[in-house]
Amino acid sequence: MILSKFWAAFRAQMNKLANFFWEADPIAQMRYEYDRSVEELKSGRVGLEQYRGLVEKVSRQVKDEERRLAQLEAQAKAYLKAGDRETAAKFALEMEKVRKDLESNREQLAMHETSYQNNLKKIQHATKKLGEVKAKIQKYDAEIKMSEAEAEVAKLSESFNFNVTTDFGQLEQVVQERIDKNRGAVRVAADLSQEGIASIQAEEAMEKQMAEDALKRLEMDMGVLTADSSAQAQAPVQKELGPAQSQ
Repeated sequence: MILSKFWAAFRAQMNKLANFFWEADPIAQMRYEYDRSVEELKSGRVGLEQYRGLVEKVSRQVKDEERRLAQLEAQAKAYLKAGDRETAAKFALEMEKVRKDLESNREQLAMHETSYQNNLKKIQHATKKLGEVKAKIQKYDAEIKMSEAEAEVAKLSESFNFNVTTDFGQLEQVVQERIDKNRGAVRVAADLSQEGIASIQAEEAMEKQMAEDALKRLEMDMGVLTADSSAQAQAPVQKELGPAQSQ
C-alpha cells in the first residue's frame, strides 16, 4: 500500500518534470520526435531492402525452375519421339517435381511481392508525412520567433512610454527643466547686455555734450563767439511757410 502510493507520487513528479521540459521548448521536442521518426524510417528502409533481396531470390528461383521445366519438357518429348518411353518417363516424372516446386515458388513470389509493395507504400507515405512535419516545424519555429520578437517590441514600447510616472518620463522632465534653466540664463544675459549698451550710449552722449560746451566756452574766451550769437546758434531755426508778412 505504502509502496504503491510512493510509486504513484514518484510517477506524478516525473510526469510534472517531463511536462515542464515538454512545454519549455516545444520546437526542440518536435525536432526530437522528427529525428526519432527519421531513424525508425531508416531502419524500416534497411529492412525493406533486405526483404527485397528475398523477393529477388525467389524470383530468380522461379526463373531457374521455368527454364529447368522447359528443358525437361524438351528432353522428354525428344526421347518420346525417338521411341524411348522409359527415358521419356523419367524426364516426365522430373517435370512433375519441378512443376510443383515452380507453382509453390510462384505463390511465394506473389505473396512476397505484394507484401513488399505494401511496405514500400507505407514507407513512401511515412517519408511524405515526415517532409510535411519538417515543413511544419520550420514554420512553427519561425512563427514562435516572430511572436517572441513582437512581444519584446511590445514590452519595449511600454518601457518608452512618456508618462511622468515612469523612470524615463521623470528623467525627461529633469532634462526639460535643465533646458528651461539654461534658456533662462541666456535670456537674462541678453537683457543685461541691452542695459549695458544703453548706459554706454547715454554716457557717450553726455561726454559729447560736455565737449561741445567746453568748445563753446573756448570760442567765447577767444572772442570768436559772443553770448548773443551763442544763444542764437542754440535757438532752433524756424522755417517760414508761405509768403513773408510785411511789417
